[in-house]
Amino acid sequence: MSTARAAKPPCARCGRAIVTSWTHWPEGYLCSTCRTHALETYGTCAGCGADRLTPGIAPGGGRLCTDCAGGLGDFTCEACGREGIRYRRGTCGNCVLAERLAVLLDDGTGRIRAELAPFAAALSQMRRPRVGMTWTGRPHVQKMLRSLADPGTPVTHETLNGMSPWRSVAYLRDLLMLHGVLPPADRNLALFQRWLDETLAGISRHEHRQIVARFASWHVQRRLRGFADRGPVTSKQTQQARGEISQAVAFLAWLDGRQRTLVDCRQADVDAWYAGGYAARKLTHAFLRWAMANKLLPRLAVPHQDTANPAPISQKQRLDLLRRLLTDEEPELLTRVAAIVMLLYAQPLTRILSLTLDDVIQKDGQVAIRLGDPPAPVPEPFASLLLRHMGQRLNLATATNADARWLFPGRRGGQPMTPDALERRLKLAGIPARGGRSAALRQLVLQAPAPVIATMLGYSHGGTAQVAAEVGSPWSRYAPGDHARPRSREGSS
Repeated sequence: MSTARAAKPPCARCGRAIVTSWTHWPEGYLCSTCRTHALETYGTCAGCGADRLTPGIAPGGGRLCTDCAGGLGDFTCEACGREGIRYRRGTCGNCVLAERLAVLLDDGTGRIRAELAPFAAALSQMRRPRVGMTWTGRPHVQKMLRSLADPGTPVTHETLNGMSPWRSVAYLRDLLMLHGVLPPADRNLALFQRWLDETLAGISRHEHRQIVARFASWHVQRRLRGFADRGPVTSKQTQQARGEISQAVAFLAWLDGRQRTLVDCRQADVDAWYAGGYAARKLTHAFLRWAMANKLLPRLAVPHQDTANPAPISQKQRLDLLRRLLTDEEPELLTRVAAIVMLLYAQPLTRILSLTLDDVIQKDGQVAIRLGDPPAPVPEPFASLLLRHMGQRLNLATATNADARWLFPGRRGGQPMTPDALERRLKLAGIPARGGRSAALRQLVLQAPAPVIATMLGYSHGGTAQVAAEVGSPWSRYAPGDHARPRSREGSS
């Protein structure tokens, strides 16, 4: 006789086959994933109106508390009285996380190191403690936290710079800055500096390392510091900086393989380098021009090929995309809202991700979004979609962004979503980011004078005027301040 357990029916919520772990509720068997999600869901009960844990599902689709759902069990923490998943000895995840942090951050006196107390308090109160338990359970994270708890270790950015792995260090740094343990610092600039130090250390030839270090210091880092003076350095800016330095390292190594130095480099060498893949090696331009300006390389011609941005999509394609995004519920709401902002208002991804809840203005039943001055009106049905997104933003259930005002919060402390993450979402949804934004701007300057569009959308007047001239906008012949609608060609004869 077989001793195997009888196969369970599919999960009553997601329909997937249940393999190893399950629970049985009145509605049927639930897989472990659906059970966990249910016990991390809080809100207003559709039955009694109480604001509490709502793991049950009402017949009409609303959420139900354990009392109104019936038969789900008791999930009240025996230590703090909070409702949620009970992990150990009848205690909730927040209590278990608080106990773990008390051990990891003990300064040797039986108490959490005073400087780290705000960080520990915020982490232990996160709405989804399971995430914090997973993170603090990793050996390398525990090692970092124990090191910071040591009273002999200064809690500074410099201390974090000496820790690894860098991704975990960056995540911890963001949390410590968010909760006031560390002073603010430009995270992308700090990540770049760490990458640069490791890159320079990996260059075996001393003379190559010296040249790349000079290039990085006097050209690349100088430019990044200029960006930092005007605002936070973006990941795109540091990505380009890394590419320029990586190509400089690769070019010097390639020359070395041809038994040449920078001083011996000739036009044929430069041409051969670019012939190996112009698009990938285009970032070598900055290094070659810097080397020539500093007399490290003879005056040579840097090859140029047109790598213009992709052509804008047609107006019909743009309208079809907007129609689909407004009506199709399949793409995630976050993706739909970000894509519509891009296609309606011609906004770049970096600008979209810098928006906060305060930039969405509700007054007298109307909605506007602050992109420039004055704010741009938000028409229906997008206005309703935007407000819906504001009420259910992602990445708010952990200690990283619990009180974030970002319209699109990210997964790192105090940071919005990254442009790369949003670009991947748009690509999966079939939204051409650059082509769509260009099409939107071209259409907008056909409908109003370029200065008006530039002011309302936060664009430069020169760039908007150039686009208006390229598309032959009827407003192009009107002087700034003359916003009278142009007459038709027939009426102007």
